[in-house]
Amino acid sequence: MITPTQSTTQTNAPVQGASKSQAASVASDFDTFLLLMTTQAQNQDPLEPMDSSEYASQLAQFSMVEQQVQTNEALSGLVLSLGGVKLEELANWIGMDVKTTAAFHFDGEPVTLSAQAAATADGAVMVIRDSNGTEIERVSVPVTQTDFVWAGTASDGSPLPAGSYTATLESYEGDELLSAQPVAAYNQVVEAQVGEDSVLLTLESGQVVPVGMVTAVRAGA
Repeated sequence: MITPTQSTTQTNAPVQGASKSQAASVASDFDTFLLLMTTQAQNQDPLEPMDSSEYASQLAQFSMVEQQVQTNEALSGLVLSLGGVKLEELANWIGMDVKTTAAFHFDGEPVTLSAQAAATADGAVMVIRDSNGTEIERVSVPVTQTDFVWAGTASDGSPLPAGSYTATLESYEGDELLSAQPVAAYNQVVEAQVGEDSVLLTLESGQVVPVGMVTAVRAGA
């Protein structure tokens, strides 16, 4: 069963910062080493050329310096990706309720769902599916409402088990389906970690979402 409610105010999610790190000292040594080797090769005595074993040794040193520079650059990139996120900032996400269009967790308590029907729609239907994608309920809702309370019951009114569910709002103009958009709901954050490009939040529903998907945040219950 779904009941319309008044719209709620959204709060922007925290924005993560970034920091920079450089390996200027090693890179400078590398450039100096390259210049010295080039100068030495250009000015060697043609009648007494550089010993091949000595030259091979210097090439090996050149290779080691080059590898050290590349390693420092790789480490600098890693620091850049992690440096903007402090552990305490990650910890601040834990226990917070965030609004996303990911699957939401139902534990027996009513869930507020948020979506906006298409502008030209004259009818709208909220479709609820379980974690397997099986449709369990279809309810007509007012096109002018944006927030709805889902009681967590099946079409026959029987209570549904706790678990992960998704909702979709279908907009109609007459019998024509205009759109089917994912519906947003609040989920509690149980884990936060640094991903490749952003902070990743693990939700109570089991979904893992980047912070870019969060449209609102509030203190957890």
